[in-house]
Amino acid sequence: MTPTAAKKRFFTAEQANSMLPLVRAIVGDIVQLYTDIHERRRRMEIVRQRRGETEREADVYSEETAQVEQELEKDIERLDEFVTELTELGVELKDPISGLIDFPAMMDDREVYLCWKLGEKDVAFWHELDAGFQGRQMLLENTITTEGEDEEN
Repeated sequence: MTPTAAKKRFFTAEQANSMLPLVRAIVGDIVQLYTDIHERRRRMEIVRQRRGETEREADVYSEETAQVEQELEKDIERLDEFVTELTELGVELKDPISGLIDFPAMMDDREVYLCWKLGEKDVAFWHELDAGFQGRQMLLENTITTEGEDEEN
């Protein structure tokens, strides 16, 4: 079943926390790879700016540029695979720089997000769908229900 055909999964805080070891590993890979890709792109821009200063340098930079661009493409594909892994788990990546993710959840008969950021020990915050990270609030015991939860999960 494709992710788009699958029923949306809603998490309890307990379920989200039980998934954290796997999610933490994937998000850690995303943050590291995203940072690396960004840095290599920045260096590529510097090389392109210097390119052509002399004919001889242009040839050397052309070979290096082609090799780095191929490696970047492969790493971008890997990054997309990591994001797809999260999506298939029902988790939404919000920020690849800080490792911010959301788990869809139900609270008081409305959809909200359980919010977690790389480096945090547990899923301990939630926010309204339109509130984002700035609207995070501390979870209270038994506030997240299993209503609407996908029975297969």
